[in-house]
Amino acid sequence: MQISVVVPVYGCKEALPELYKRLTQTLSNIVEDYEIILVNDACPQGSWEVIEKLCQADTHVIGLEMSRNFGQIKAITAGLDYSSGDWVVVMDCDLQDQPEEIVNLYNKALEGYDVVFARRKVRNDSWLKVKVSNAFYSVYSFATGHPYDASLCNFSISKKIVVDAYCSMRELHRAFVMYIQWLGFNETSIDVDHHERYAGTSGYNLKKRINMAIEILTSQSDKLLKITVKMGLMISLISFLTICIIVIRYFGMHIQPGWSSIIASVFLMGGMTIACIGVVGIYIGNIFMEVKHRPLYVVRQALNTKKDV
Repeated sequence: MQISVVVPVYGCKEALPELYKRLTQTLSNIVEDYEIILVNDACPQGSWEVIEKLCQADTHVIGLEMSRNFGQIKAITAGLDYSSGDWVVVMDCDLQDQPEEIVNLYNKALEGYDVVFARRKVRNDSWLKVKVSNAFYSVYSFATGHPYDASLCNFSISKKIVVDAYCSMRELHRAFVMYIQWLGFNETSIDVDHHERYAGTSGYNLKKRINMAIEILTSQSDKLLKITVKMGLMISLISFLTICIIVIRYFGMHIQPGWSSIIASVFLMGGMTIACIGVVGIYIGNIFMEVKHRPLYVVRQALNTKKDV
C-alpha cells in the first residue's frame, strides 16, 4: 500500500460522495495502490449508510464505525491504527481541505521530508473561531516553550514510521499536529487554499474548544501549574506585607478588634490554598483518567479491512 488517506467523518454526510470522487481521481493519478479510510465518529446525520455504500462499490474504501462519539482526534487515531500505507494523509471530510492538494503534499514529502503539513494562507472560518484559535495557540506556545504556527492544520502527509510513533502514544488527552511535531521528525509545510465547507456545520462549539484547550495544555505542559504556584506564593507575600502594615497602623490608630487577624488569615490561607489545589487537583485529575487504561476508542464495525488492532 503506497498511500492511506484517513478521514474522520462527522456532520458532513452530503460531502462524502464528492470527497470520495475527488480522492479517487487524485490518488489514482499519483500511485498504483491506495486506501481511503473513512472513520464514522457516530455522525448523527447517518453518514455510516453512505460509507457502507462506498465500501460495497470500491474495495479501496475502508469504513470504520465507532461505537459512539469519541471526538475527532481519537477518530483520527483509529484511522491511523488501521492504515497500512507507506505514506498516510490526514484530512477533514468537509472539503475545506482540497483532495487535489495531496499531490503537492506528496511531491514535497518525496524531497526527503518525513512529514509535510498544510498551512492555510487564509482561513474560511468565522472571525470568532479564528481569534479563539489564535489565542489558544499563543498560550500553548508559551506553556510548552515551543513556538507553534496557528496556520497549520491536521491536513498533512506522514511516513509510516511517523504514524507508528504517533500511535504508540496512547494518552487520553490527545492532539495531532502538536504530537507529531513533538516526535521530532524532519518536517516542513506548504501553503494551501482553505475553502468553505461543502456541507454541514462544525461540531466544535466554543465550549468544546475551551475544554479541548484545557485538556491539551494540562496534559502537555506543567508551566501553567508552576504559574499557579507562583501566584499563590505572590498572594502569600502580599498577605505578609499586609500583616506588617496592619501591625504598624495598629499602634498608630484605632482599628476594630479582630479585623487584623481575620484579613491576614484570609490572605495567607487563600494564597496557599490556591497553590495547593491548583497543583494537586489537576495532576490527580490527569492521573485518575490515565490509570484506568481504557481504550482510546471502540470500533463497532469495520468494512474492507483484514487488519486487527
